Amino acid sequence: MENVASDMKYCLEQVESTMGQLEEKYPAFWEAYWGFSQEAKKEGALSKKIKELTCIALGIAVHCTFCIAIHTKKAIDAGATRDEIMETAFVAAAMGGGPSVAYLRYVIDACDQLGAN
Repeated sequence: MENVASDMKYCLEQVESTMGQLEEKYPAFWEAYWGFSQEAKKEGALSKKIKELTCIALGIAVHCTFCIAIHTKKAIDAGATRDEIMETAFVAAAMGGGPSVAYLRYVIDACDQLGAN
């Protein structure tokens, strides 16, 4: 890909690499963070799919390309369709205005590159 920012597989690899490095070099931090994160995202009153869709919306809101990549992949793995992902993104764009609309580019790229149906 010419534009690394639009290469969602690359973004996903970078996030996974960073997580591995944190786990290896800073295990106390990683265990605390990862435990908290997994507790918040486990199946409960909301399904894992809904929680991952929420994470996509928050990734758009805070303009985090890496967040969009990893949570789009996790949402797909949890059974989210392209239409569900895009509707979630539209709600984030409605709340976040122009800057969030610009980040829909990354959601579209993630859907295309990570296998959303």
